Amino acid sequence: MELSTDYPHLHPSARAWADEDAASRIRRVRADRWIGYARADTALAAFDDVLSFPKRTRMPNLLLVGQTNNGKTMIVEKFRRSHPPTAATDTADGVAHVPVLKIQMPAGPDERRFFGAILEELGMGQWHGGNLAGRQSDALRLMRMVDVRMLIIDELHNILSGARNQQRRLLNLLRWLGNELQIPLIGVGTVEALYAIRSDDQLASRFEPVPLPLWTEGAEYLRLLSTLEALLPLRKPSGLAGPVLAGTIFTRSEGVLGEIVAIIIRAAVEAISSGAEAITLRMIERSRFTSPSDRRRVEI
Repeated sequence: MELSTDYPHLHPSARAWADEDAASRIRRVRADRWIGYARADTALAAFDDVLSFPKRTRMPNLLLVGQTNNGKTMIVEKFRRSHPPTAATDTADGVAHVPVLKIQMPAGPDERRFFGAILEELGMGQWHGGNLAGRQSDALRLMRMVDVRMLIIDELHNILSGARNQQRRLLNLLRWLGNELQIPLIGVGTVEALYAIRSDDQLASRFEPVPLPLWTEGAEYLRLLSTLEALLPLRKPSGLAGPVLAGTIFTRSEGVLGEIVAIIIRAAVEAISSGAEAITLRMIERSRFTSPSDRRRVEI
């Protein structure tokens, strides 16, 4: 039977993909995609708000906090794409502009590695000096030169992997850095990052938490499922927001956004590979997805 080329269950942007071969469609299914939802929109609006502040003695800071794999990185990357750097060749002063700089708090963190991460992100990983004072001076000079207006520090909970005195020095460094550059800092991490910030009374009063709680089985969850289904190039409707599939996906994902998406992607790949062209309970079973709790209990 000839398949319809209309695919009314798909978003217009995805309908042309449904006519591609299986390999192409599987690549599209597995590609990263941005899907907006209320909590993400709230976080992005908060980021934009603090970015708009003029320089002042005490800048506002935010802490995007949530469980691992619950959407923090996607939000940060979406924000970065909305405020991209400008190459030196495209500026009037011939200097690159980097409005939003994102780094990752190093594992086993210390001040030297922290400033090294900033220099690395600014393309100067091989140029800076080896001692702490040199790295600090170079990092601040370059951040001012390229007009960094916001510093995002991902994996902020890595602070806790250092010794107690090292944790204290890094927390003091964050407070000093915000004061010195007069730019907002955005911390990103798990609940351990919140514990780290709250261990310092001054930082606790400066960082406003932006929580990303686990999902619940409500209207927003069903909208998420419907949006995902409309963007996946399957040739038949799946009805992900129906009670049986929605309940199964929610139970297995344990309410974690990344797990919800992973279940759907794996089942969609199975649906394309098998020729079923729709996600069903059977496709979810055949995808062999393991829930987060079960992964932690796997015996080797």
